[in-house]
Order: sequence, then structure tokens, then C-alpha cells
Amino acid sequence: TLASRRLPGSGAGPSPDRMVLGSEGTLGILTEAWMRVRPRPVYRASFTAHFEALERAIEAVRALSQSGLYPSNCRLLDEREAAINFVAQGKLVLIVAFESADHPLEAKVHRAAELVRDHGGEVVSGPHLREGGAKGSASGEREDGAGIWKNAFIDAPYLQNILVSLGVVVDTFETAVTWDGFEALHEAVIRDVRAAMKEACGGGFISCRFTHIYPDGPAPYYTFIAPGKAGQELKQWETIKRAASDALLAHGATITHHHAVGRVHKPWYEHQAPKLFQEALRATKERFDPSGVLNPGILL
Repeated sequence: TLASRRLPGSGAGPSPDRMVLGSEGTLGILTEAWMRVRPRPVYRASFTAHFEALERAIEAVRALSQSGLYPSNCRLLDEREAAINFVAQGKLVLIVAFESADHPLEAKVHRAAELVRDHGGEVVSGPHLREGGAKGSASGEREDGAGIWKNAFIDAPYLQNILVSLGVVVDTFETAVTWDGFEALHEAVIRDVRAAMKEACGGGFISCRFTHIYPDGPAPYYTFIAPGKAGQELKQWETIKRAASDALLAHGATITHHHAVGRVHKPWYEHQAPKLFQEALRATKERFDPSGVLNPGILL
């Protein structure tokens, strides 16, 4: 049994919490956990903006991520992602939101909107402001891009299951990369996945959105959809997935940002993780799980 201490933070060596939490069930089973509890937000603010060009949208998102404004939500949808979810036609869509349990957000949201305009964005809805502890959308949000996207995001997993049951090859993959590497990565992913879909399926659709942003880079999230051939869907998917994963590693991105390694990403994780680290992880696994019964075949 390993029990870590309840601390707000610690610099006492490598964190046992992080080691176990990142092990994907290979080192043990969590039986108890402490949770951070924070007051529910009282103040909310948001706006939606459109862009004509991907390059300007990327510049705006990067500026927001490095501005110190710390939006609670900053999602960028490319024109294909926006169109397929009925958010907008022919435009890139940026959704920005703020939350606080302590203070009004008018100054923050207006500065964020100003920054977006400075980078060529057109604010088409908002800023919307709302005060109150109840859940829900700010006035005017329900019918704009943010509200439509929220509903599409919730429906997406169910729609994916329906498409798969109909023989459509559909999946998502996500990654993270530094700002200076995104352009080359994105071009390679779009090119290589389209080529793989053409080879395996005769064609297909690929879109991109940012699910998370950091001061040093974005976490792009891709969706591909292609016609399946009865009995060949898995082989078709493998061809597309391999092309996507190869492109990620070839351009310095991670094989996964938040979906985890699992069995699907293991071949690429073995190339991403330093060899010495893998050896240390294997030794840790032997100490924690000498019989090898915990999620075998994952990570190692």
C-alpha cells in the first residue's frame, strides 16, 4: 500500500501522486483520494469571434494564452469543424469565456475581445455578462456559436457511435505541440491523413479544433470521417490512424495530450519516451506489481 500526504504542494523529490496517476492503472488501484473543492463561480463572461484565416486565429489564441487573462475556456474551431457542427459556415470560430467566484469579469472579457480584434477577429456575439451561482448560459449565449457548440460537443460521442454502427470510419485524435511547431505539424497531419483516407476509403473529411491552450503551445484535436467498406472498417481505420500518429511524432508533438496511451498508442509512445525512463518505469512496475496483473500490456 502506498499512501501519499495531503499537501497543497511539495518539492520533496518526484511526486508519488503524479507517478501513480500517470501510470494508466499499471502500478495500482486508487482506493481513496482527496479532492480540491472550490466555490462555484458567481460571475461569468463570454464572447464568440470569427476569423477568415487560420494564421490570424492562431496569432489571437497565442496572444490570449500569453496575456495573463487566463480564460476558463478558449476553443478554436477550424472552418470544417465549425461547419459540421452547424456553428458557422466558411469561418473559423473562437469561443472565449471567463469565470470567477470573487469578482466581476467585465474588464477581462472586454480586454480579451479587444485583443482578438487586434488580430483580425470579428466579435459576432457578446461579450455576454452574467452574475449568479446557478448553472446555465449567459443571456444571448444559447443561440450563438458558444451555445450551438456546447450542444454539439455533448452530442458528439453518441453521433460517433451511430456512424460506426452504420459502417462509417470515424475517430478523433489529439496532441500538443509548441507554438513554433504547430504550423508544420498541422500541415503534415491534414496532408497525411487525407492521403491515408484516399488510399483506404477513397476520400474523407478531417477537421481540427483547439481543446486546450498553454502559453507555450496548443493542444489540437482532430476528427476524421470516411466511408467504410463492409468487413474492412478496422483495416481502413488502422491505415488512417497510423498516418496520423506517424505525423505527430515526426513533427515533435506528443502521441496523446489527454486520451492516454492505452494499447492503441503504445507503439508510438515507445518512440516518444526516453529509453532510460522506460527501463526505470519497468523496474518500478516489477516492484509495485511483481505478478504483472495490473493492466498488462499498457505502457510497457
